[in-house]
Amino acid sequence: MARRSYRYRVSSAPRAGVAGTTREAISNTSHRLDNLIKIPLTAKPMFRLIPRPTRRQVVLALSTFLVLSLPSAAVFAAPPITPKEAEAKTAAEMNAYKQRIPGTRTSFEMLPLKRGTVRLGSPASEAKRKKDEGPQATVTVEPFWMGKYEVTWNEYDIWSYSLDIQRRKLAKLKSTPLDKFADVVTRPTKPYTDMTFGMGHDGYPAICMTQLGAKMYCRWLSAKTGHYYRLPTEAEWEYACRAGTTTAYHFGNDPKGLTAYGWFFDNSDEAYHKVGQKKPNPWGLYDMHGNVSEWVLDQYEAGRYAKFTGKQNVTALEMLLVPRKLYPRIVRGGSWDDDPEDLRSSRRFFSEEDWKVQDPQLPQSIWYHTDALHVGFRLVRPLKIPAPAIRKKYKLDAPATIKSDDD
Repeated sequence: MARRSYRYRVSSAPRAGVAGTTREAISNTSHRLDNLIKIPLTAKPMFRLIPRPTRRQVVLALSTFLVLSLPSAAVFAAPPITPKEAEAKTAAEMNAYKQRIPGTRTSFEMLPLKRGTVRLGSPASEAKRKKDEGPQATVTVEPFWMGKYEVTWNEYDIWSYSLDIQRRKLAKLKSTPLDKFADVVTRPTKPYTDMTFGMGHDGYPAICMTQLGAKMYCRWLSAKTGHYYRLPTEAEWEYACRAGTTTAYHFGNDPKGLTAYGWFFDNSDEAYHKVGQKKPNPWGLYDMHGNVSEWVLDQYEAGRYAKFTGKQNVTALEMLLVPRKLYPRIVRGGSWDDDPEDLRSSRRFFSEEDWKVQDPQLPQSIWYHTDALHVGFRLVRPLKIPAPAIRKKYKLDAPATIKSDDD
């Protein structure tokens, strides 16, 4: 049985309540900004009368609308702000790199993965196998970088709380050429409570976001750095997790070895943990088994693999089932609240409506899954940026304008 503890944790959260309208929410935001730039933020009233807009404000609003209306490729109109190790034109030139988010002290690391193939799913002989893990299909994966760790709150909060914009204002820093694109990427509404639920913030994986929230973060980060980031497809994720292996876990078939590589129900003490505390997989990726499950781009379909069994040269994008409805969408890797068999490389989980059970808002938020304390995400950056038409066809990016929950 999986995910036995998270409902208790939500209902007993020490900071439960409508934090978005309390002084506590201001204090939490102030603390995060202070950690980011070491400048205290004075709390101000949450609500005020809005005066009639000036001519300058109207022009700025129209400019924002025009930028949002541009195709996704427009975010790369300025040179990237990245280390030299991040630059590559061929797979042979790809290197691991550490990227600081421009204008902050926060950074993340990316590892290069070469082109290869993966047998998606599990053989019928694998212990604890689920029916939707087969029949196996062979998929070819093109070169890409993947996040060495799951995205942390330190990274995610810069976007979600607009800490980068606040920092520039308080420190009186000039905007970069890319900031004008990043600043107009849609940001989420403030959460109704502390979304860490008391499990830890600095160095811990960000959780409870919807797939839309994860994709919009990728859109913002792409604009911020000048390099194209997105979520992995399900095939890319399993390729990275397996790291060339064909066993149930990337370290072998015996679940007794899992304690050294991942956080799960038996060793997690009913909470997620800081990223990178366990051993990595053979390609250097941490927490691919457990800690938090990770969003991928795909809609869930139990019989998806059968449609590609026996076919040759199937690509990761061809394997991608483009989402057409809000539920169910796939998360991978298992979590701190799952049993060992649910952390296997081939195990598939998917979103459900009850991930929003305790969301008090009406309508419920498009940004948060209040009951998904086991869900986070990890970044991918393909070597070759797909053409805008391909990105639109496969819904690789968050939309510039959100039209419905199904986005």
